[in-house]
Amino acid sequence: MKLQRNGRSKALAIGAMALVSSLSLAACGSDNNNNTTATGGTNGSTAAGAAINCGKAGSLIAAGSTAQGAAMDVWKTSFAAACSGSTINYQGGGSGAGIQQFNQGKIQFAGSDSALKPAEIEASKAVCTGGQGIDLPMVGGLISLVYNIDGVDNLVLDGPTSAKIFDSQITKWNDPAIAALNPGAKLPDADIQTFHRSDDAGTTENLTKYFAVAGGGAWTYPAGKAWAAKGGQSANGSAGVSAQVKQVKNSISYVELAYAQTNSLKSAAINTGASKPVAATAENAATTIAKAQAAGTGSDLALKLDYATKEEGSYPLVLITYEIVCDKGNKAETLETLKSFLTYTASDAGQKAVGEKGYVPLPKAVTDKVNGVIATLA
Repeated sequence: MKLQRNGRSKALAIGAMALVSSLSLAACGSDNNNNTTATGGTNGSTAAGAAINCGKAGSLIAAGSTAQGAAMDVWKTSFAAACSGSTINYQGGGSGAGIQQFNQGKIQFAGSDSALKPAEIEASKAVCTGGQGIDLPMVGGLISLVYNIDGVDNLVLDGPTSAKIFDSQITKWNDPAIAALNPGAKLPDADIQTFHRSDDAGTTENLTKYFAVAGGGAWTYPAGKAWAAKGGQSANGSAGVSAQVKQVKNSISYVELAYAQTNSLKSAAINTGASKPVAATAENAATTIAKAQAAGTGSDLALKLDYATKEEGSYPLVLITYEIVCDKGNKAETLETLKSFLTYTASDAGQKAVGEKGYVPLPKAVTDKVNGVIATLA
């Protein structure tokens, strides 16, 4: 399946878009890495511009991706305002931790910035009685290469150069490879300080997938949630690496757009081979996400992203955050609340709400399929 994007959406300004039948694009936002709990208001009331069908009140516990932290904050607040007696508790910890807790039966759903691997699906069968874990795409985003270099406002990098930077093969900001991509820039003769995630993170996996396909052979490690390259320092969660870049001169790291915006961090443009470098904007990420290919089968809706895109205005460092649930074997006491909450998050109103917090709302062709699967959860 190839997901088609309404071409008119590129002409709309970020922050003024509605997700009705095409992509909405994101504006600025805020994020944190704290545990969040929602408790309810008036059952069946209107939230985020649309009525939420609350169903039976219940409590959900979830964990995982920190990339979707701000999105979860928005969703749980709106859901709480509509659904009296229901609670949503989402704990971060990273995608790897979320999947682990899900497969241990400790949570009702997990957030992950990468789709389940075959071994993880197999493990899920122990807790999804008669079924298995599946991937439901819910949050679109982009990974910004954020940097803190005095006097440099419009840094350009490409796949090979950024891969070498994060593997300590390039260690000075005025290295010839960086200078060639930034003619006229006053690059300092300073050591590069890289920061990577200390926790197992889907953001790391998406970044390293990009390095693997666009790095020109410079990246020799397998793509994965755990950081494998040489050198650099680590910090926990997207909030942790953002804080480090903000504080440390001549540093660089990778975070979701929402974190870059919240922390007022500069993001590098990417030289993809298109006619000009592609800026890290929600609109440019939307161009890439709209052309994602189906990778899952049956009710699993995992997507394959093109990290090597050279299309004009197509930003290659994108990610999809999935909500991982059982297709069958969900706990009866929380199933109705789970379906109600996920139906809201995948709705036009739910997607538009997170578009205002630095995310890229998913194409309606995707969210329609997601809602179709949610209705069948058992």
